[in-house]
Amino acid sequence: MIVSIFNDVIGPVMRGPSSSHCAAALRIGRLARDLLDGEICEVLVEFDRGGSLPMTHESQGSDMGLCGGLLGWDAADPRLPDSAAALRASGVTLRIETVDVGDPHPNTYRLTLTNNAEQHTLIAISTGGGMIEVQTIDDCRLSIGGDYHEALIRAKRTAEAEILRVLKTAMLDDVLVHAVNADEILVQAKSQSALADALVQQLCELDGVNYVKRLAPVLPVLSRKDLQVPFTTCAELLAYAQGRETSLWQLAVEYEAARGNLTEAEVVAKMVEIVRILRHSIRAGIAGTEYEDRVLGPQAGKFAELLHADKLLDAGALNHIVLYVTALMEVKSSMGVIVAAPTAGACAALPAACIGMAEALHASEVEMARAMLAAGAIGMIIATRWTFAAEVGGCQAEGGSAAAMAAAALVTLADGTLAQALAAASMALQSMLGLICDPVANRVEVPCLGKNVLAASNAVSCANMALADFDPVIPFDEVVETAQRVAAQMPRELRCTALGGLAITKTSLAIEQRLAERKAANCGGGCGCGPTVIQPVANS
Repeated sequence: MIVSIFNDVIGPVMRGPSSSHCAAALRIGRLARDLLDGEICEVLVEFDRGGSLPMTHESQGSDMGLCGGLLGWDAADPRLPDSAAALRASGVTLRIETVDVGDPHPNTYRLTLTNNAEQHTLIAISTGGGMIEVQTIDDCRLSIGGDYHEALIRAKRTAEAEILRVLKTAMLDDVLVHAVNADEILVQAKSQSALADALVQQLCELDGVNYVKRLAPVLPVLSRKDLQVPFTTCAELLAYAQGRETSLWQLAVEYEAARGNLTEAEVVAKMVEIVRILRHSIRAGIAGTEYEDRVLGPQAGKFAELLHADKLLDAGALNHIVLYVTALMEVKSSMGVIVAAPTAGACAALPAACIGMAEALHASEVEMARAMLAAGAIGMIIATRWTFAAEVGGCQAEGGSAAAMAAAALVTLADGTLAQALAAASMALQSMLGLICDPVANRVEVPCLGKNVLAASNAVSCANMALADFDPVIPFDEVVETAQRVAAQMPRELRCTALGGLAITKTSLAIEQRLAERKAANCGGGCGCGPTVIQPVANS
């Protein structure tokens, strides 16, 4: 899938502590729900013991997101914190088990879904920032990213020609035929709109067809046939811009217009809407948030009081940025609405730096949106080559990416050149290589707040250095390649597994125990998920 700024980088708009867990799980749940046409009786969820999810699925919101998705809810739905109870109340039985299967990706979801008429299986991964890939349905290998309307037709091999004949009458972007076994195939049809009911009925009536399923897209920007974008790397971006006096934000607009089949005005308008959501969330965080299952209480309010009373050290606009980082992180931890930019765990650094500095410069919301678009171009380059998932790359993938994006945004706000924006991004990411991910008590709060502040502060410094024409030395593409290489050398325990760093200190373990006891006392064991059962199964 070709990266979209609004799919992969600045978004989704969501609730919950982690986009890799909450938003991605919700999207997986939505697709799984469609497999059973919304009629679900039982769900078995299996997490590989060697992955990140057995330790984090409850505290970082995978259960909440998955239950919301199985109910068909949106990622920003206000009911989401109570999704497990709502799923149980709807009559669905949910079991979560830990198994030994050796899944290669740490964020792998194995689902078995049953109703009174049928059963289906689905294996999907969360790839970072809320993005997903369904890799297997009913033991058939395929790839679904949620960026198309998908029709799945399982049938005898003898029915292939008739199925393809019927599908030729529809407006489709692609048709793929997958071998299930010696006797069966799964035909996957991708399109911009759902197959018509009459066409589905016609397919169902063909001899040898077992089922026809329609899966709705879960991403805001769809893909399409023969999709092309002007660049995907920093080197290609520079070549595309050669001979033009253009800014990074304008290049981002041109990229996303091509990616999403949008006008340039529509791209800017979409980002303005996101800026308004972020500003509202900042105000909500400063006003004060409450949520029982969290490590930190509200702290932004006191910081704001001291700042306005001139009782903090003078750090100029940076103090406002720190306030905004804190506010956004507290909204996230209280299940308020945030924007993954590029992830929920790193949701505060870029927006706080961009909006805080823009307000200090008396910039408009359109200027804020342009700066965020410039950040989106940097994030697109990272996402195309690498990942935002801390489970894969450590916090350098989240906080490091956010710092690079924010640095480019700040140069854009200052009317810096394209070269200066790219230099700032390079220096910012260089400064955060090797950063581990070790959330205390499995909650995305500590040291995540400090790392978001670090990323924003780093971005301010690197932006000023770039504006003064400091030499980044290493081109941005090479820095991204280096981050990917460093991630491969990083121990698994230091990549968001709750098995290393601050996560295994005595204090962290004590906090985790206290929060677990409080939650058990409050829900009376009725959270809807039941106990985690460890059951070894054969590799698949």
